[in-house]
Amino acid sequence: MQLTLPSTPLAVVTSHMALIDWLMIAAYFAVLLGVAWSVVRKNQDTAADYFLAGRNLGWWVIGASIFASNIGSEHIVGLAGSGAKDGVALAHYELHAWCLLVLAWVFVPFYMRSQVFTMPEFLERRFSVGSRYVLSVVSIITFILSKIAVGIFAGGIVFGTLLPELQITLGSTVIDSFWIGSIAVIILTGLYTVIGGMRAVAYNDAVQVVVLIGGSAVLTFYGLHRLGGWGELRQICGPDMFNLWKPLVPAGQSASWAPIREFNAAGEVVRQAWYFNNNFPWLGMAICAPVIGLWYWCTDQYIVQRALGAPNQKVAREGSIFAAFLKLFPVYLFIIPGLICYALVKKDVIPEMTAAFTEKGSQGAFPMMVQYLLPAGLRGIVVAGLLSALMGSLAGVFNACSTLFTVDIYEKLRPQASQSELVRMGRIATAVMVVIALLWIPVVKGAHGLYEYLQSVQGYLAPPIFVVFFFGVFWKRLNKHGCFWAMVVGFIVGIFRMAVDTPITLGLFKQYDHGSLLWVVNNINFQYFSILITVVSAVVMVTVSYLTEEPNQPQIQGLTFATASAEDKAQTRASWNWKDVLGSLLILACILGAYIYFTG
Repeated sequence: MQLTLPSTPLAVVTSHMALIDWLMIAAYFAVLLGVAWSVVRKNQDTAADYFLAGRNLGWWVIGASIFASNIGSEHIVGLAGSGAKDGVALAHYELHAWCLLVLAWVFVPFYMRSQVFTMPEFLERRFSVGSRYVLSVVSIITFILSKIAVGIFAGGIVFGTLLPELQITLGSTVIDSFWIGSIAVIILTGLYTVIGGMRAVAYNDAVQVVVLIGGSAVLTFYGLHRLGGWGELRQICGPDMFNLWKPLVPAGQSASWAPIREFNAAGEVVRQAWYFNNNFPWLGMAICAPVIGLWYWCTDQYIVQRALGAPNQKVAREGSIFAAFLKLFPVYLFIIPGLICYALVKKDVIPEMTAAFTEKGSQGAFPMMVQYLLPAGLRGIVVAGLLSALMGSLAGVFNACSTLFTVDIYEKLRPQASQSELVRMGRIATAVMVVIALLWIPVVKGAHGLYEYLQSVQGYLAPPIFVVFFFGVFWKRLNKHGCFWAMVVGFIVGIFRMAVDTPITLGLFKQYDHGSLLWVVNNINFQYFSILITVVSAVVMVTVSYLTEEPNQPQIQGLTFATASAEDKAQTRASWNWKDVLGSLLILACILGAYIYFTG
């Protein structure tokens, strides 16, 4: 259908979505705007109000916001696509809910006692101001290049799949659904983030989690019902797709450490790479994935900022435990729908979806199920859930970037700045992030293989951060010199690998000269290279620390396990009860049960 508006060369074309779907999406946005408006009416004149919601968030808001920040559109689309292609292999990453329990029980006491705004600020108190600056700059760059970029790209894919014919024609210029959806969601998300700050982000996240989980659960139910039940799904997919480990070792290969060789038609080796089955070797899963998970859930500003918004240790811990519980859902609500899509296609239950799957591939599994399985109305709710995922992750990164810039850089350069000036600068920084996101859209859409590249970014930049935080809390002898040089050396190695990968990833040329240093670096699996960076950072930190003076004991008082006072320990003990312990044990039992069920 084409609609030409009077007196303007504007045309809008759309399909697939019924009127009731648009009404459901409009109702969803109305709720979000209502929540944002109620937040705006609250006083936000201080930095604590704007960046940490006045340190007054409830445990359920903290948990929901952590989960919503983690689950973006790329998460849903990517996990479902992986489920349709490789089965439950990537459930390894989702079963890292235990990392949130490490945040709850290990790091929350230190963060809450220090009353910091940011992770770099905590690093300054434990080590030095130089470490704070390094982490602040690297974190902001990482957020812009990875989280914002991936969020925009996946959002455009969602709109392009569900609304392929949505377009606006301005004269001879045609703006397709990718641009329309990405720009609209980014601007709306940036608007409520700029105005409402952390409180608006957190409470809108709480609303979004309900829609996201509810919509995905409905889709899973409809898919299983159409297929014929869980037993039918297992029978069609076979045991390998329900095995966490089998897809990580390709057919004909044992779990050896030898490189895999790729041959051309003449039998010549054209590529030799240290990986098993694409990008997810079993050894990398066993070692690298937990390192990245602990960095992300325990030390990343993007996640931890929600816990910092709690009034005390008790609420922060309960919120983190609740987030760990919610983190169990993606395996069943995003990966399993991918398997259902695969089974529906293999059984040819819906010929239209089979044809679309054959044409577009597995990455469109989730949007295809929304399009071909759900009735009008419910389809709108699930689309709203996808928008929720995109908006939640983007809002989180916008707010985290503005907090890092304002608190860790601007306030250090202008220590006399008033609270209102800091809030104003935070809003300006968020607006700048929105502009950068908009300018990044052409790069995301035009680059070849960028999504795969961005998946490895955190593998190159996270290890030194993991090392300095975990070693710093557990090992009191490590000092500011060891921390600073561990981060500098680790980041240099990681950025070197990114610089080597980028020309190949963007398709500037096919590969480096066979056997050269750059070829070897490019061919080492990113998870193995991440392990290398972790080892190098740890060795540098320990060596430099022991070659220099011991840390100032009064400075690190209460910031390591060994220097925590009896009063600190008593305060921490009083902040938890048997319910927190039972909840944590149940989460661990669920994770163990999933590993048992999906192995064998």
